[in-house]
Amino acid sequence: MRRLALALVLCALPAGLDGQQRPALPPSAQQSTERIREQQLELERLRQERRTLEQRMRDYQRNAQNVAAERQNLERQAQATARVVRSLDSQLGTLYNEVENVNASLVRTQDELFIKRAVLTRRVQEIYKRGPLYTLEALLSAESFGSLVARYKYLHLAAQRDRSLVQRVEQLNRQISEQRAMLVRLQGDVEMNRREKAEEEQRLRRLELQRGRTLAQIEAQQRTAQQRLQQISRDEQRLTNVITALEESRRRAEAAAARSGAAPSASALTTADLGRLDWPVEGSIVYRYGRVVNPNNTSITWNGIGISAPAGTPVKAIAEGEVVFAEQAGTYGLTMIVQHGGGAYSMYASLQEVHVRRGGRVTKGQTLGTVGQADPDLPPRLHFEIRPNGGRAVDPLDWLRRQPR
Repeated sequence: MRRLALALVLCALPAGLDGQQRPALPPSAQQSTERIREQQLELERLRQERRTLEQRMRDYQRNAQNVAAERQNLERQAQATARVVRSLDSQLGTLYNEVENVNASLVRTQDELFIKRAVLTRRVQEIYKRGPLYTLEALLSAESFGSLVARYKYLHLAAQRDRSLVQRVEQLNRQISEQRAMLVRLQGDVEMNRREKAEEEQRLRRLELQRGRTLAQIEAQQRTAQQRLQQISRDEQRLTNVITALEESRRRAEAAAARSGAAPSASALTTADLGRLDWPVEGSIVYRYGRVVNPNNTSITWNGIGISAPAGTPVKAIAEGEVVFAEQAGTYGLTMIVQHGGGAYSMYASLQEVHVRRGGRVTKGQTLGTVGQADPDLPPRLHFEIRPNGGRAVDPLDWLRRQPR
């Protein structure tokens, strides 16, 4: 009878207690954590890239006022923000998966804990019913020494398994606490991820609105620039017509003088002056002779050069001659044309004031007027042209002495 009771004791021992510690989280949890960490690093890299673009935008707005560069920067910011939103989406999906895995693991742990607690309760009840001397009675009722040893081993094994059962119940309780804490953290991460995604989507919408306004501003600037270029072209043609008319008048006068035996007028500008004329004003070159492509992709062909100088700087005649034109000329501003004889002319535009009236004679180096600012988009400058042969414009740099570097 006692052997049967001992066998029942052994049969009632919890099954599957192998003493191994099961992981607190499912195998995919570690991979999810690593994937979230990589996504967070990528997210931080994207945000750093955007901070760099934002700093560059502030520099543009503070220094250059370059709307085209601002537009490109806005587009790059919008692209970076769209990548941030996609990264947050991906991170949110990973968080949802991890929450699902932890929830499933928590359910399994709770089920196992329920079973283990039931077994432990039954074991405690059995031990209580048999009383504290049951172990001693089982050993003393052995009929032989071999039976005694066998019973001792069985009782020792039962004690070990009871201890393992208690330890497993404690372990499951800790796992449940950890998994619940992890669920709370994951839910916090999910909520924070949602808020960040909403903020990034709002930022993206603001960037798109700002980009639309910038595009409209660029289009308006391009229209204004185009209208101004057309006006400059018309003013240039007007001045060319003025010089053509002056040249025709000069030729008729010289033809009439030739018929009366008078000698034709000689030009004060000869090829001997190439590369040797003094500059009408000292300064750096704003634009050069010929076709120039502007930053906004518009182009203009200049018949002269722009020389930057402070407003009010005296402008000197490059050679002696007669002032044949001194008045406003549209986008060229206050303009003076000096005829040097023999079909040679020099033009001085964007003046602030003139000191010689039309019809007055000037000598080489005489002050004609002062530098002004006819174009608000350009710094104060002198627009200077040389037309040495019948009014056709040439590159003034071929006639002016080289500037020391």
